[in-house]
Amino acid sequence: MIKRIILPHLLLFLLHHPTPIHSRLPTERPITILNESSRRISIHWIHPETNELVLQSTPDILNGASQTLNSYIGHTFQVTELPAKKTGVCAGENEECRVNYFTVNENDDQIVFVKHGLEVEHSDSKAVADKSAVQLLEECKSEANKRILAASPTSVEDVSGGGTNLSPEESEQILEELATCVQRGIAKEIEKANEEITFQSSIRKDMAALLENYTCADETLNTTKAKSTNFWRNRHKVSVLIDRPASKIHVIENFITEEECQAVEDRAKPLLHDATVADGSGGSKLSESRKAKQAGIKVDWDKEQDGDLIARLSRRVYDYVNHVLPFDIKENGQEDLMSIQYFGRGPDDDKPDRYMPHCDGDCNGLDFKPGNRMATIVMYCEVPKVGGATNFRNSGVHIKPKKYAATFFSYIDPVSMKMDDGFTEHSGCPVIEGEKKIVTQWVRLGVDDENPWDSFNTLGVKYSDADEQ
Repeated sequence: MIKRIILPHLLLFLLHHPTPIHSRLPTERPITILNESSRRISIHWIHPETNELVLQSTPDILNGASQTLNSYIGHTFQVTELPAKKTGVCAGENEECRVNYFTVNENDDQIVFVKHGLEVEHSDSKAVADKSAVQLLEECKSEANKRILAASPTSVEDVSGGGTNLSPEESEQILEELATCVQRGIAKEIEKANEEITFQSSIRKDMAALLENYTCADETLNTTKAKSTNFWRNRHKVSVLIDRPASKIHVIENFITEEECQAVEDRAKPLLHDATVADGSGGSKLSESRKAKQAGIKVDWDKEQDGDLIARLSRRVYDYVNHVLPFDIKENGQEDLMSIQYFGRGPDDDKPDRYMPHCDGDCNGLDFKPGNRMATIVMYCEVPKVGGATNFRNSGVHIKPKKYAATFFSYIDPVSMKMDDGFTEHSGCPVIEGEKKIVTQWVRLGVDDENPWDSFNTLGVKYSDADEQ
């Protein structure tokens, strides 16, 4: 019984307090010091303003031992040789204790090797990659040299020395073989990297799937700590929870007003119907995976200048999207605002209102398809007493709804135009007590008055194109 209780909480802690690169502060870098100097050493951080030495080792690092520190880019450390316990002296000139230094850089996987003579070798992900590249190039150059000597026995020059007796055709062939050798080596390295990425991704997603229900059930779990905060228009606090090229998640405080919420609810009331999901063939259907009421609200853009509340809200939505993404999105051809309502019926309800894990647009890492969704804003008008959080399980991000706040997330890389690869997959946790009323805008790229959102099916294909296939 104890294992059954502890395991979910341990997994939950690991998911929402992760250690991978994407979860740390932008300048934070873990670093490992490995002592291979044959002497005892101590490690001190040098205070950048006072030059005070602050001991980091506990208190020393024995030869053959290592210590890992959580540090930051630009921090400098002093490595100090300690006197031998038997003799009480150091191995430096005149028996002085030697000193050396290293500074944390911006690369990952940093290891500092303290060698004989207290020489410091600093290895990191970039240095390892550079070493691999040099080794690969040398191997290929060696093969090219062999071909040159075989084709031109009178020449003693190597591939970098010039002056061989090769014909232009032979030279071109050797260059092609050199390029093929490099390409083949790079392909092997990429294949190994992709295998590791795929393996780690599968573990992360499997853990996230196991933890989905535990995460939603934990009412003590607050919104994930922001990586950074800023202000939009000097009055809306923005918490940045994920900031990847193709995956961004923000929480914006006081995004929607009470009056705007009421205006949307009044328009939606006579239009509410059971929410649907994509059916996998281009249409939509009712599903147990999504239990809620919804209503599409058309925006009267003609009334924007007259202060129409819904038009004012919609303009704010597109302004924020354009603040984050460089697409200059217009309202023309976009989907209607969607009013969505979830109702709690108590803890004994075996089919509570919820939305199971899903992606609003493509989240397969493939190329963006014009006319499809690429960003979403969810605005909270009413929040339930129990339940109703938004959970991005593959990112370890949990958002507890806050009245009048909004969650923005985008799932496209504006540079490569590749879609997110699952980091913005999300769910609406079950609403247990109270009501959850949200206003959602799904934002598309590549729509206009002539190609509106409803000219595309739920597979992202234009109906006119589908009819011709």
